Amino acid sequence: MNISKRLATLLALAALVLALGSCRNSEPAEIGKTAPDFTVSDGQKTVQLSQLRGKPVLLNFWATWCPPCVQEVPALVALQQQMGDKVTVLAVSMDVDADAYNAFTSKRMQGVLTVRDPDHKSSTLYGTFAYPETFLIGRDGKIQRKFIGAVEWTSPEMIEYFKKL
Repeated sequence: MNISKRLATLLALAALVLALGSCRNSEPAEIGKTAPDFTVSDGQKTVQLSQLRGKPVLLNFWATWCPPCVQEVPALVALQQQMGDKVTVLAVSMDVDADAYNAFTSKRMQGVLTVRDPDHKSSTLYGTFAYPETFLIGRDGKIQRKFIGAVEWTSPEMIEYFKKL
């Protein structure tokens, strides 16, 4: 490849990086809107999101086959323990395999409200396709924040944020 083609390619890549970088700081379209309501029944329990209104909800879409999700689980459990009834952590699993889900949650997610949605109906309402993805929903049912990827939920910054809700 000659120098002018290399330079053109490099400039095109630089423009793309700058364009993507400027989008990263923009607020997701969902912020400030009422969280889409859903009901998930997995044969063991039924959860309707709107019934959790009145206190903040940390809505986490995850799966047992997702390494970052598994990595995040201890922080979700610790957050629920630390915040008690001031916050509801709702972990909606995308697992198709009920046995894998049941084995995992019974050992590692004690104290966290979990439900399995193998048809992905709830996550589809939120446009979620990469896991983990988490939405912080305020007492009023409006989406406050969106997180993509594993988060350290018990960091001092996050605990302070939850206390202010």
